[in-house]
Amino acid sequence: MDSKIFKAYDIRGLYPEQIDEDAAWKIGHATAQFLRSLLQGIQRGQSNAQSLVVGRDMRSHSPALAEALIAGMNASGANVIDIGMIDTPQIYFAINHLQTCGGVQITASHNPAQYNGCKISGQNARPVGADTGLKEIQHIALALRHKAAAGNGSVTQQDLTDPYRRHVLNFLQPNYKKLKIVIDASNGMAGKSVPAIFGDLNLDLTTLNFTHDGTFKHDPNPLVESNLAELKQTVIDKKADVGICFDGDADRLIVIDETGQTVGCDILTAMFANYFLEKNPGSTIVYDLRSSWVVKEEVANHGGIPRRDRVGHAFMKKTLKDTKAVFGGELSGHFYYRDNYFADSGMITLSHLINVLSMNDKPMSEILKPLRRYSSSGEMNFEVEDKQAAMDQLAQKYSDAQIDHLDGVTVQYQDWWFNVRPSNTEPLLRLNVEAKTPDTLDQKLDDLKSVLGTPVAH
Repeated sequence: MDSKIFKAYDIRGLYPEQIDEDAAWKIGHATAQFLRSLLQGIQRGQSNAQSLVVGRDMRSHSPALAEALIAGMNASGANVIDIGMIDTPQIYFAINHLQTCGGVQITASHNPAQYNGCKISGQNARPVGADTGLKEIQHIALALRHKAAAGNGSVTQQDLTDPYRRHVLNFLQPNYKKLKIVIDASNGMAGKSVPAIFGDLNLDLTTLNFTHDGTFKHDPNPLVESNLAELKQTVIDKKADVGICFDGDADRLIVIDETGQTVGCDILTAMFANYFLEKNPGSTIVYDLRSSWVVKEEVANHGGIPRRDRVGHAFMKKTLKDTKAVFGGELSGHFYYRDNYFADSGMITLSHLINVLSMNDKPMSEILKPLRRYSSSGEMNFEVEDKQAAMDQLAQKYSDAQIDHLDGVTVQYQDWWFNVRPSNTEPLLRLNVEAKTPDTLDQKLDDLKSVLGTPVAH
């Protein structure tokens, strides 16, 4: 097993070169050991407290990896509830609905078809990342020898489609409009979840790339603008109210307005913040530090408490729970909800988007127009071998600004700001810049490139 498959937030690698059935067995065994070791305070009356739930995405090798993972869990003595082919947010629902000690989703999310991996969650769907148990799971897994002898754990199959559907639709207002919506499932799990949850509602749905054969018409990453071309054209051709592109495991989405323009997820966060604060006055809204100034301004203007946080779902979920925030948004398309166990959900985000559009007589672009008041670079990547030295150089170059180091380096002036932060896995620095005018943005980008070099495609 290649130790490099253990990342900051999950397990990810090429199949079968880096992650195969043997690796999955060891990961299952180690995960069950770790999660069950945390259960000393659990009441014995909870029938599923010692069990784990396992799901998988639609990749061609996911069934085999799930089977091996479950066998490893069983060999450790753990009982497993197999809930089949699902979107990743259904794992978070299942852990809470069934009251298990945790669960694993077999998925490689937005990566190409030759990748696979695991997203691990603990009790109450708490994320398990490098700082919250994944390093311990890695240590156990790498030390294991695969033994064919079966343990005493059991496996049962359970279909949670109906209770999951009810959970998601609890967030949809009953007086929604019959909107014209184009959905690109990216040949991923939205192709199963959208019909199961929204298929019989009074909506005019046009579906793109809903088939599952283990291949992708375009990579299942909606953050890459070229992957949105078919969706944009279909929105315009159909005169749709909105377009949605989900990633492979359907925990993230990108929105296209009725003009075919991509909506930045920070702009969407600002829009949703206003919507949630109307229902939950004075609540906290969490957003990642790459987000536009418009987010903190809108939250404050609507009487909420803006809470800026590090990039990454583990940090966002913890901060949401610690502050009891009603909502949180990341630039990557993850949106988090207090009433969804402080976890993210693409399907719940779609429900709330339908609510917002149903409450307004304006088209999407008009709703968002007041929020599109700054000029943004979007995230740019730079190949830098000595990442810390480059960040130190930028902090020195702009030492007269307001500077913080919450995640990388953030530099703020009156009329512009930037954040540069290191990749966890590659020799890359990721840059986001925003300014009050396009001219200022262009000028400051040129200044930053004089230190960082030429951006690379990524």
